[in-house]
Amino acid sequence: MHGTEKMLARAFWPRGLWVLACVWAIGVAAQQVPGVSYPPKPGDREFISDQAELLTPEARKALKKRLDKLLTDKAIPIIVVTIPSLAQYGAQGMRIELYARLLFDHWGIGHPKIQVGGRGRGRRATVEWNKGILLLISVGDRKARIELGAGFGREKDKLCGDIMRTHIIPFFKRGDFAGGIEAGVKALEQMAREEVIEPPPRPWWHYAVFLGAIALTVFTISSLIRHGTRGWAWLFWGAALGLLWFLVYNILMSSGRSGGFGGGSFGGGFSGGGGATGSW
Repeated sequence: MHGTEKMLARAFWPRGLWVLACVWAIGVAAQQVPGVSYPPKPGDREFISDQAELLTPEARKALKKRLDKLLTDKAIPIIVVTIPSLAQYGAQGMRIELYARLLFDHWGIGHPKIQVGGRGRGRRATVEWNKGILLLISVGDRKARIELGAGFGREKDKLCGDIMRTHIIPFFKRGDFAGGIEAGVKALEQMAREEVIEPPPRPWWHYAVFLGAIALTVFTISSLIRHGTRGWAWLFWGAALGLLWFLVYNILMSSGRSGGFGGGSFGGGFSGGGGATGSW
């Protein structure tokens, strides 16, 4: 090594160690914020930590089956966590984005590296991965967060925003937390598999209103043809509008009901891949 190279090496080495030490210290501090605690960590293939008790046993079983297959197929765990509030874990006043990141890193969701390639004596290679997914729902704060592992590289931010806006929050606004979690998990699974994300299912009353509108339109036209403006069609339209108002009123008033679930597989993964936040 030349004299100049030796001088640079001596100058850089202590600074390099100092930088690494700082990075390590920041990582440790991020997971040990004074006063902040975390929900119970689920088993490696349990995928659910439902502290807000939003899901039925049947819903948990169906979700675990779906998530277990995804983890087996793609090495991507989706962890769903529901909590009554951030304040219950000492995070009052904290943004849900920060708490989700702390929780993600504290649990180590996903695997920083995985092995790919042939089986048995075939050649296998270790590749950078880190593609865990966390779906956190804080019922009392009326907020939800999708947090991605650093391996996603913020490439899925827009897609996560669409999933939050169209698959999760509309259900939560109706008080159907279980439906929003199911639709959100299905969409996140399709994202993880690089598949086309299907639109969320519509509630039953959408179809009832649609069919009812068609029936009333046919009845109105028939009544007008046969009896003119003296027919019964106007009474039926008045009743239909009253029913529609009743449905809208109940939807608005039901925004406080509950339903939900959570879980995952842990191997030292860390956040930093973006995500999306929603509120209702």
